[in-house]
Amino acid sequence: MDIINGGVAAAKGYKAAGIYAGIKKKRKDMALVYSTVPAKAAGTFTTNVVKAAPVKWDMKIIKERKTIQAVVLNSGIANACTGALGEENNYKMAKAVADSLGISANEVLTASTGVIGRQLPIDVIAEGADLLVKALESDAGGGLMAAEAIMTTDTYSKESAVSLLIGGKTVTIGGMAKGSGMIHPNMATLLGVITTDIAISKALLQEAISAVVKDSFNMISIDRDTSTNDSLIILANGLAGNTEITEKNEDYYNFCKALNMVATELARKIAADGEGATKLFETVVVGAKNKEDAVILSKSIITSNLVKTAVYGNDANWGRILCAMGYSGVDFDSDQVDLYIESMDGRIKLVENGMATDYSEETATKILSAKEVRAIADVKMGDGKATAWGCDLTYDYVKINADYRS
Repeated sequence: MDIINGGVAAAKGYKAAGIYAGIKKKRKDMALVYSTVPAKAAGTFTTNVVKAAPVKWDMKIIKERKTIQAVVLNSGIANACTGALGEENNYKMAKAVADSLGISANEVLTASTGVIGRQLPIDVIAEGADLLVKALESDAGGGLMAAEAIMTTDTYSKESAVSLLIGGKTVTIGGMAKGSGMIHPNMATLLGVITTDIAISKALLQEAISAVVKDSFNMISIDRDTSTNDSLIILANGLAGNTEITEKNEDYYNFCKALNMVATELARKIAADGEGATKLFETVVVGAKNKEDAVILSKSIITSNLVKTAVYGNDANWGRILCAMGYSGVDFDSDQVDLYIESMDGRIKLVENGMATDYSEETATKILSAKEVRAIADVKMGDGKATAWGCDLTYDYVKINADYRS
């Protein structure tokens, strides 16, 4: 398995584009991912009861259709809480792209991100659809343009791609995602599209993406807010030429491993780019009774505002971590817990058997000053393990969200 350069246009038969249509004031605001042949589609979507029009559309299309060929995405307007008109406008966006590509509207999935409650400017969208199709490229440049066009408060685009051998054929998986705020997924990511040229049944493609999100996108949090628009879509067009995967064999599990690598890399990039964040904060819980307990404990730590502010201040205030573990709802013996912190600047044990060690505050501060910081909690009760990703909480998070609509 090899990490390669690229994103959604990396696999065989895919093209992508990103353009400025005029939805936002300056930055690119429309993206298109296109498979030159019909592709099987699967996805995971927000658990928020309030679902945006594109989420409803995609859930219906993926359930009813065997294949699709395109995904169109816009940034700047979420098309959520927009009623019947919002659903009509979402259809018009899909149809505008379909008409430009010469396919039907129900072969086009949609995704939107931005301000809730505003209607899409359909005239702008229709003109943008033509521009997108003309701009399609089947190389890394096209993928990058698409990744840039879905950004909102993100400070950089997020891409990942890998290749591996399946049945003697080279299979490629590439993806893009966006996310910086309103991130606490219980399904997938804010917006993400993953493409692959593998031949696989639709049922197993859905199983694979549903399984992978549990240890990747579901393990990130920036601000405990689950978006109305969370959508992760995966397309598989079969152009790699491998024998179609129709059962959970070695090829299937190798595919899942590679898919998890792409998803985890995108998830880490989202967590590191949290609104106003200065560092990625990773938490590893080991020794839990089971995986479920480890997941709950690790996410309780990364979502604690007190822990996040301590990380921002490079303050080894380990009591906040134990406190966050204690109110998680998981039963454990606090007198057995060992706690470490580490980064590229070293590793130290802060707590042993529930009590502070004779650690150096100066060394701890240096470790916490790195761009990527990890906390490891060992609860010594079993073999459950989980990793979660978040970021620090800074003054800028409040500034960004106080004038988000300005």
